[in-house]
Amino acid sequence: MNASVSSFIKIITICLFFNCATVLAGERFTNNGDGTVTDHQLGVMWSETDNQGDINWKQAERWVKYTFPDTLEARYDNWRLPTLEELQSLYLKDENYKGYETDCGQQVRIVPHIKLSCGWLWTSEKKSITARVFNFNRGYHYTDRMVHKKAYRALPVRFLK
Repeated sequence: MNASVSSFIKIITICLFFNCATVLAGERFTNNGDGTVTDHQLGVMWSETDNQGDINWKQAERWVKYTFPDTLEARYDNWRLPTLEELQSLYLKDENYKGYETDCGQQVRIVPHIKLSCGWLWTSEKKSITARVFNFNRGYHYTDRMVHKKAYRALPVRFLK
């Protein structure tokens, strides 16, 4: 085996070791350094931030699929709105964790790896003219009409391949 192939295999082995070590060490999140965060527990990749402005459900769905991917240097596909269960997994119930204040003035209790500009996020779950919204201030969810914006945000997520 020539030296360049041997070096390449060593580099790949080291990278795989450190990625696996992160998961085995119990670290749920890894900042990818490109505007995304890998969630090892769920096997998904999140955007580090939401869309930064009021958005209705249809606009949110289009933004995560068509606009958001072009904001990243790295090319990833299959971006979508998260499920309610995925968003709930990001909410921190620990009373000692105070969270942080968003740009819209709302206190949110989301994992510190993700920064929101406001605490109400659309989910992918819809029915007729309504869709489910998750509130990161109090940790509850409700449905609202998809045409409403009310400080709602979109947080892209994708399955890891």
